[in-house]
Amino acid sequence: MEENKRIIIDNNNPLLKKDGLFFKEFPSDIRQVRFFSMLVVQKAPPEIKEINLLEQQISELIKNAVRHGNKNDMSKKVKIWAGFGNDHAHVIVEDEGDGFKKLEEWNEFNKKRNECFANQDFEEMEKYFSFRTEESNENDGGNALFAALEYWDGGVVFTEKKNCIAVYKNFGKKKYGLELN
Repeated sequence: MEENKRIIIDNNNPLLKKDGLFFKEFPSDIRQVRFFSMLVVQKAPPEIKEINLLEQQISELIKNAVRHGNKNDMSKKVKIWAGFGNDHAHVIVEDEGDGFKKLEEWNEFNKKRNECFANQDFEEMEKYFSFRTEESNENDGGNALFAALEYWDGGVVFTEKKNCIAVYKNFGKKKYGLELN
């Protein structure tokens, strides 16, 4: 599997470097997640054509930090660092929770899911539609993480505590070794 098709756990990964990034801290208020994501995205340059997708992806990161990390505890904060250029977006989101304890299991689940898809084994793939743990509710299923791996093509990295995620998106004309118009 490609390196960017799995979530990396590495405290020393360059994507976790916060130097020069814009910083914002928010309360864990699920009702304001979209507002918070818009405050972050407003720092992006107008040259980024995918601004709505970018805002949606940042919103998912914040929502996961509020719901899963901070367990909707309004006294806990979500910290966000972001940096944007004409050809990239770099975002780090950290919550005050205990971390995504089942991340290694999620990576294995996603690997099997991708293998089923690549092999067009749709019967076996039925087992891999959604990732659930004993803490999952009816709205959980790992879909945001599946989408994140597709969208954040420059990497998805967690700290070893697994309560801080860093992501990177390339918007440049050069992608996958091809020159795009």
